[in-house]
Amino acid sequence: MSIAFRYAAVSDVGLVRANNQDSAYAGPHLLAVADGMGGHAGGDTASSLAIANLAPLDDEAVGSGDILTRLEETIESARLDLVDHARANPKLAGMGTTITAILRSGNKLAMAHMGDSRAYLLHDDEFTQVTVDHTFVQHLVDTGRITPEEAESHPQRSVVMRVLGDFEVELSPDVSLREARPGDRWLLCSDGLSGYVARSTIERTLRDIEDPHECVEKLLQLALRAGGPDNVTCIVADVVDLDELPESDVPDQSVTVVGAAAASRDNRTAAKDGPAARAASLAAEVRAGVTKDEATDETTDEAIELQLDAAPRRRRWLTVLIALLSLGLLAGGGWFGYQWTQQQYYLSVVDGQVVIYRGIPQTLGPLSLSHPVEYTGTNLTDLPAFAQPPLSNSSITANSYEDIVAKWDEIHSNTDQVADPAEPGDDPQQPTTPAEPDATTDQTTSPPAENG
Repeated sequence: MSIAFRYAAVSDVGLVRANNQDSAYAGPHLLAVADGMGGHAGGDTASSLAIANLAPLDDEAVGSGDILTRLEETIESARLDLVDHARANPKLAGMGTTITAILRSGNKLAMAHMGDSRAYLLHDDEFTQVTVDHTFVQHLVDTGRITPEEAESHPQRSVVMRVLGDFEVELSPDVSLREARPGDRWLLCSDGLSGYVARSTIERTLRDIEDPHECVEKLLQLALRAGGPDNVTCIVADVVDLDELPESDVPDQSVTVVGAAAASRDNRTAAKDGPAARAASLAAEVRAGVTKDEATDETTDEAIELQLDAAPRRRRWLTVLIALLSLGLLAGGGWFGYQWTQQQYYLSVVDGQVVIYRGIPQTLGPLSLSHPVEYTGTNLTDLPAFAQPPLSNSSITANSYEDIVAKWDEIHSNTDQVADPAEPGDDPQQPTTPAEPDATTDQTTSPPAENG
């Protein structure tokens, strides 16, 4: 039996974000999705570096007995690469990325996972979420502090606790070894899909649309229809037995790179050896993961109409407000916009101590849009490792001082009572049937350092 993947990948900036911080790679032996975070440039760089480190695995003959070790070693190499890159470029400090990857050798699959990008499996009549989100809210569910139903509307449901980044704390991925079974369909995606499109809708789409290219396009349209507030990236891969296929139906095994990694043709990512560099050279022909000969004028017009019709009024108004704020401040007439920013609050770290800030963690030229209002007296290093990245990345926000204090009290009280699930030396086990509720189409938290 000769096993192969038939696959397609797509990535889109969405309807709200200014740039795409997602990256993805799909090749004969490797599937990977990375969702970057860390500001305008940091997220792009982090996800691109992760994909660039993983891509050479697709070129090498890795034995089935070595694939799990090789995947773990490569992810650790990617982490060190992020650390070195951040040290050389201080403005990128604090960047990170989720990573969900599958490496195939024969009929064996090695999987590694960090963050809230997901892997789903459709096997016969069973649809399962294979990965478990490394988020604060999922941790509260796992420890019985809130119910899965409460998690759906929890204000911190986007706060990621374990990612691949340049942090001092070394966090390890969940890893597992699986069997590649003909007929199986895998979906790897960023939370731009799973966070806004219901699980039942994702399952129905995977069941109903046979062609992987059509399937990823449909999933992308569903995410845009839900408002597209985040970058959207997904890979659909079918496991096929080449011995059972007619020659005319043998899948194309060319490499596909989409998102920030594909757009990085002039930077360090494109300079790396291996398939990522070759695929990046085709970036001019790639539009959101669809090559020009695959997209007609009709479908392009249809997608534009869909995007315009999909954005809810609240999202449209937020986009207009942000645009007006930027233009107003630059022109010297943005007083009311500035006043709006001063009604926002977030948690960050100053000299190792957790601090409550008023404003938003952005600058416009010499003007800072935030300032510290209260030092909590708690050092970041006194908190468990899983709580440190979102605080370092200023990814916990609120619309009032009372709300941000409540969030800090909840984090502090919860983290004081539980053991850190990601201390060095842990050996996480990867369950195959997580207790994760269906995704909803309402997510309001989208701070600058969240997943891109």
